[in-house]
Amino acid sequence: MPDPASSDVPARGRYRFREYRVTTAPDSLALPVFAAVCVTGEEHDCGATSGTLHEPDELTRWIAGHCAATGHELYEQTTRTVLRAEPGAWK
Repeated sequence: MPDPASSDVPARGRYRFREYRVTTAPDSLALPVFAAVCVTGEEHDCGATSGTLHEPDELTRWIAGHCAATGHELYEQTTRTVLRAEPGAWK
């Protein structure tokens, strides 16, 4: 059994945790990303996807085109935005 007195590892440690606050403002250097998946179907979803788009109007146009071509009416939309975390004060 190792001798704690001769060990380089301290027997007890103190840890300080930093508080973090996440802003809801998007990072000005990152573009938001929009995507949609057609979930119309009874036994299984259609599964057609819009791909990655950077404008909400592009997404609406894709949905309108898919709806016109297929008659499908149900879509799942995903929006991703990069948010900046600002470190708070030390506890």
